[in-house]
Amino acid sequence: MSINHIVTPLDSAVLDSKDQYVFYHKKVDFALKELITSVQFNKLCTEQEMTYFKQYCDLLLYSIEAMRVKYMYDDEDNMKVDLTNSGFPNYLEFRYLYNDLSLRDNYLNKLKDVSELQEEFLTQLMHKKEPVRRDKLFQAASIVYYTSVEQKYIFNRFVQGKITQAEAGSQAEYMVSWSFYDVALNRPFICFMYFNYDGKNPESIKEELYDTLKNVADRKMPLDTMAYGIDRRLKDVKPKHIKRIDLGPFHNIFAKDENILTHSILESIAKKEVPLESYALSFKVDEVLSGSEFKEGGYFSKQTLQKWSDIIKQNYVFAPHRIIQLLYNKNPEIMNKLAKPPFQVADLKMK
Repeated sequence: MSINHIVTPLDSAVLDSKDQYVFYHKKVDFALKELITSVQFNKLCTEQEMTYFKQYCDLLLYSIEAMRVKYMYDDEDNMKVDLTNSGFPNYLEFRYLYNDLSLRDNYLNKLKDVSELQEEFLTQLMHKKEPVRRDKLFQAASIVYYTSVEQKYIFNRFVQGKITQAEAGSQAEYMVSWSFYDVALNRPFICFMYFNYDGKNPESIKEELYDTLKNVADRKMPLDTMAYGIDRRLKDVKPKHIKRIDLGPFHNIFAKDENILTHSILESIAKKEVPLESYALSFKVDEVLSGSEFKEGGYFSKQTLQKWSDIIKQNYVFAPHRIIQLLYNKNPEIMNKLAKPPFQVADLKMK
């Protein structure tokens, strides 16, 4: 099926042709790399945050590339892209990858020897003058997938970063980062928490801290609720500043949600006002800061907790120049409320 005739259900799109795989993966890879460059250039993260932001995005890119290799020639399974408010692969695709790679050795033992497969390819191409059969291409892709993809680099539902000394000028002495893929929204989030610690070395409470983040900060919720949950569980940790970045939605031909920006782009693609490759990426930053403190609990179990500021919400959009013009023309009420004017990124050119 041609990429010009993509038909999808309401909640997810099944990529069921080589053209669609190439098109989708090229688009996501290009948009995320443009995003990384632009976030750094426009200083939406500090230098320290940017280091971790790149690492989490690299895990995401690595996982999506692994999906491309795994599914390209597979006639039985097809990759699903979430359409509800995401444009990114469905969370289950990451879970399948992770679980599948746990059985790597079992699959490798069943695959043909590389030299034997190479000989078959040469016979088919050079002697029979015929294209290589799809099932043989799938075998070759499987060898590449199971011998080169590392399970530890797959973007999981929750990815924990390390505790580090916060850079000069920060709200607190230490910083910890983490990332999660929200199961309901099918979008990646990246978080940073700046905190003080009453003890000598925060490494002594890292297991408790990591466990807390994994249990109470692994999905989208009001940021002050997340901050309170973290603060309440960690008696010796004093959170001072929490920052959460929401990557998405990714507005493109594969995202048929009710988002106004997505709808505007799809409408223009349908009218051939903009090319099929057109895209935009929403990017949201929520932050809370602690002010004074208060005590909670009974006489024998009082705990000092932080009072949090109102949530500081900043919405941004990244898009090529033509799409920025289009969105201003169609949705000025949204574009004029952004924290900053839209950030221009490069056009994707498909040959």
